[in-house]
Amino acid sequence: MTSNKLTIGIADMKMAQREGELITYALGSCVGVCLYDPVIKLGALVHVMLPINMETGRTSPLKYADTGIRETLRRMELQGAKRSRIVAKMAGGARMFDTPGCGSLGNIGQRNIESAHMTLKRENIRLLKEDVGGTVARTMLFDVATGVGRIRSYNRPEQIL
Repeated sequence: MTSNKLTIGIADMKMAQREGELITYALGSCVGVCLYDPVIKLGALVHVMLPINMETGRTSPLKYADTGIRETLRRMELQGAKRSRIVAKMAGGARMFDTPGCGSLGNIGQRNIESAHMTLKRENIRLLKEDVGGTVARTMLFDVATGVGRIRSYNRPEQIL
């Protein structure tokens, strides 16, 4: 493993090729989506906050699952990735706050998961593995050289994605 680590913030995306580790912290109700072209070893990680972009002018596409995933795919294709080879791994979408009387509307994590699933399906991207839902925040790490993702959470063994 190289020491080439790229940290992705909320409503942010970073990309690396052949080597490096993409890391995003504090995935509570947010969702982290890793997109990867294994042939050219190009990986991207987007940290989305909300399910659907209804923003006027759409100035922050990476903040939302639908436009964030599509924008990440577009940027990967500009770097030589082929849509037919790109695969995805996903983590997050926890229910961090119990909001009485809100039902599923209050569960933004579940809505983020559903929006990411729908967008990946619409874009014909195969979701290989995921660690989503529950009530625990996650840290997501993705090794671009190997395509292996890891999830770290408080009081849980590390998950391999």
